[in-house]
Amino acid sequence: MPILVQKFGGSSVSDADKISAVAERVVAARQQGYDMVVVVSAMGETTDELIELAHRVHPEPPRRELDMLLSVGERISMALLSMAIQQRGFDAISFTGSQSGIITNDRHSDARIIEVRPFRIQDELCRGRIVIVAGYQGMSYKREITTLGRGGSDTTAVALAAALNAESCEIYGDVDGVYTADPRAVPEAQRIDSLDYPEMQELAESGARVLNATAVEFAKERGIGLFVRRADGHGGQTLVRQHPPLGPGRVVGIAHEASVHLITAASPEARFGLLALLDEQAIPGKQLSLHRFGASYGTAVVVSREHLPSAEPCRQRLAARFGEAVRLDDELGAVSLIGAGINQSFANIRRALQVLDEQRIRVEALHTSSFRITALLPAEQLEDALRALHRVFIEEPEPGETC
Repeated sequence: MPILVQKFGGSSVSDADKISAVAERVVAARQQGYDMVVVVSAMGETTDELIELAHRVHPEPPRRELDMLLSVGERISMALLSMAIQQRGFDAISFTGSQSGIITNDRHSDARIIEVRPFRIQDELCRGRIVIVAGYQGMSYKREITTLGRGGSDTTAVALAAALNAESCEIYGDVDGVYTADPRAVPEAQRIDSLDYPEMQELAESGARVLNATAVEFAKERGIGLFVRRADGHGGQTLVRQHPPLGPGRVVGIAHEASVHLITAASPEARFGLLALLDEQAIPGKQLSLHRFGASYGTAVVVSREHLPSAEPCRQRLAARFGEAVRLDDELGAVSLIGAGINQSFANIRRALQVLDEQRIRVEALHTSSFRITALLPAEQLEDALRALHRVFIEEPEPGETC
């Protein structure tokens, strides 16, 4: 039988009734003739609650121990879903990431999958069982428990779909697809029927939480179509696959991050020291820019809040090592316009800056790629910027313009 991989997010399994509803959906797919592999996230806000608990006992929890703690959440979900399926008369078995054969590097809290050995899953599918897998986790080549970072259950699902040669991979959550902006911040946001892999990857990396960027990268490499749907079956869907972009230079969506950190260094010596310190602390940067004007040097590194939840300890370390030569600003947000060929001219950048200027929104920094324009702004002005840019680029695009 063909293999179908389904992934259910935390909101889909947040209580016993929702777990029962997921079990019904899984059983229905099994009755349609699929061998089923189901990946689950932790229930509801379990991961956030565990992180908060960890910070109550240690201001900067050791990443290895944090992985040991956080991996518990998905194990609860997988066992309960397996029970719910068995109660409906179908044979099911649950596996942790390590039992599923997911091998990662040894980077705690943000590991990358380097290999999938799904032998136990294949054996159980041959026995007619539905296999439930704990998302977000794996085992390093050193036999340590690791987690895959925010949205890592998506990566688990796509990696397993690739390793098992699955027919497709379905991602279920609390929205019926990918929208042109976060509907909670922009009520006028519109669902996008289909997206190219690079556009979806840029949206995910820029803060859209519907799909994980690494999962999209996996899907792109293996040519796996991703169906993003609502867990309760209502609404439509978004299909992510390889296809020509909707129009070069056109903004297809706007993503945002409510909180990012901007770390700046004012000298070459501080620059090298700053980058070395970030590596020592295993803190990855989203953006890095270097510049020199005459005798003046500047280095700026953007770090996501998920990689630096508490700015104050880092600020103190920076001050102790560099004095006033390095500064950390943690009162910023980021808004990103996404679209293939978005920077083939400066038209979109000029228009975006004009919109922000009209709204009296101060731009602290601007970064671009071939698919993205990202502005760093004061956090308190972020939602105003998001709505204004969505109105101009999505809701009311000017006639005859590619954007």
